Amino acid sequence: MSEQTPNHKFDTKDPKAAQSNIEREDSVLEETLEEFDPKVNDGSHETIKSEIDLNAFHERIAELEGEVKQAKEQTARANAEAYNAQKRMEQEADKSKKFALQKFAKELLDIVDNLERAIENGSADDAVTEGVVLTHKALLNVLNKHGVDVIDPKGEDFNADFHEAVGIDTEADANTVGEVLQKGYSLNGRLLRPAMVRVGQ
Repeated sequence: MSEQTPNHKFDTKDPKAAQSNIEREDSVLEETLEEFDPKVNDGSHETIKSEIDLNAFHERIAELEGEVKQAKEQTARANAEAYNAQKRMEQEADKSKKFALQKFAKELLDIVDNLERAIENGSADDAVTEGVVLTHKALLNVLNKHGVDVIDPKGEDFNADFHEAVGIDTEADANTVGEVLQKGYSLNGRLLRPAMVRVGQ
């Protein structure tokens, strides 16, 4: 490093001497700057600074893109969970609506059975029996309107899901329902009571 010390005492009476002093101080300043940073004069420090700023800019963009992607994934998962929860609630509500009358309908089956016994033991010409038949028919219509269906499987293949075998019918074909001792009933496809039957062997 040059040991020259800038001299600020210019001879204002001698312009040439003053100019010479200025040029000499400029030379000393440039040498000093070059010694600390050789790239000062070629402008490369500006390029390095630009590269650093640009890299930081790209890193920040990548970081923000990652945050946006993560936020979108979280939103998508939340929407899917909300959709599934809504569907489950709708299914449960529909299920509850369909089977809300299950207990009540099952208790009405005893009344249906009693009406059918009265019809079987009554006289076809009896006005009372005729009234019982009409009552029985009206009750079945109401039950059917609310999803209750009769299971009367005589002559059908035995189905353990809806039939309860309580004996053998020697006159029926193998694995076929013969005599129906008690009709069964279902509510919107769900078994309320199995039909009690005898099955052929």
